[in-house]
Amino acid sequence: MAVLIENKKAKMNYELDERFEAGIELFGHEVKSLRSKLGSLDASYVIIRGGEAFAINTFIPAYQEKNTPKEYDPRRNRKILLNKKEIAKLASLEDGKSLTIVPIMVYSKGKKLKLEIALAHGKQKHDKRESIKKRETDREIRREFSVR
Repeated sequence: MAVLIENKKAKMNYELDERFEAGIELFGHEVKSLRSKLGSLDASYVIIRGGEAFAINTFIPAYQEKNTPKEYDPRRNRKILLNKKEIAKLASLEDGKSLTIVPIMVYSKGKKLKLEIALAHGKQKHDKRESIKKRETDREIRREFSVR
């Protein structure tokens, strides 16, 4: 499993609960672009509409701009491929609570590209400060042990 792009802000801004592995519907030049590690998942999210899941605001630039169709939109909505059971579960959990479905990373699994999504709820400012403080203390502890 090779991670191609990752949403680093999601781990900071959200508390991630349950994770799912999903396929994503892409054009050929988008696949080439992702394999060369171009793209961004920042500010993207997933919605469930009409029994289907869509990734909104995911940025995947053109691989070769001159060979790309003129009407290509790098931030277009992309269909996410999940089972009916998984879509029903995500829809029921998303509606009832203040949960968001956030894409975490795009990675390759064999010849296919997969999208990892997670149910998340937003962190408050004090929660973010606590996680920063915990990360810094862990880093200091690791430094102390590596010196000895």
